[in-house]
Amino acid sequence: MKQNPIPEGEPDTSASSSHDLAVQAEARRRSRRAFIGLGLGSLLGIGGWSWLLSRPEEDGLPAPLRRVLDANGQLSSAYFKQTRLAPEFARSRARTPRVNGRYGLEDPLDAETWRLRVQPLGAGPAQELTLADIQALPRVEMTTELKCIEGWSLIVHWAGARFSDFLARYPLAGLPGRPDELAPFVALRTPNGKYYVGLDMASALHPQTLLCYEMNGQPLTASHGAPLRLVTPLKYGIKHLKRIGTIAFATQRPSDFWAERGYDWDSGH
Repeated sequence: MKQNPIPEGEPDTSASSSHDLAVQAEARRRSRRAFIGLGLGSLLGIGGWSWLLSRPEEDGLPAPLRRVLDANGQLSSAYFKQTRLAPEFARSRARTPRVNGRYGLEDPLDAETWRLRVQPLGAGPAQELTLADIQALPRVEMTTELKCIEGWSLIVHWAGARFSDFLARYPLAGLPGRPDELAPFVALRTPNGKYYVGLDMASALHPQTLLCYEMNGQPLTASHGAPLRLVTPLKYGIKHLKRIGTIAFATQRPSDFWAERGYDWDSGH
């Protein structure tokens, strides 16, 4: 019997239906495969993260993560040289940086009673210095870029004493029995001990590392680290400890606030 022709202008539904069924079947197959792949990937990710978190800690982080961060720090250290200087700029370009972070500054500042406590390596007594003692050292001024780990930067004019001149006047970093050989590390803390940074001695002795008491021609404000802060422009701002209370020297790498929270210890750029 002769089949009825498909009316002009109408689609051939028998052919399209077969095609649609095939597409739907393939879509289901791929969806199942994607779901299984996603599930396996998630399980591996969860398992890997669980494994990472179960590793012993080093400096406040799982050991594998700390080793990755230390590798970053080693690259930065390899790039560091005493003769490599941060660029300096015209003083007219200096601006006041934002107040970033108040760790260690929670207590009111009493500038009259503030003292810098310097703890020598070993069992010797600590020495206490006033701001006038630091200001009596050779004054150094520089206009450099303050770089934040968050990605912003600003040019600032600083004034203070070189850390190297401080150690020359107060030789408290010598190794016991070897006073001419300096301890390899420096530890700095706020007076309340709630913020702390560590530096390798080479970075501390860099000619642009200052114990700073002025910013943009004015004494430091409390929120910017008065009466004395660290400035070291080859490091990110997380190393520029405000309101220094204690300086100590160590043969082992000292604790560092942000290194314990996921940043590399060196924090150079």
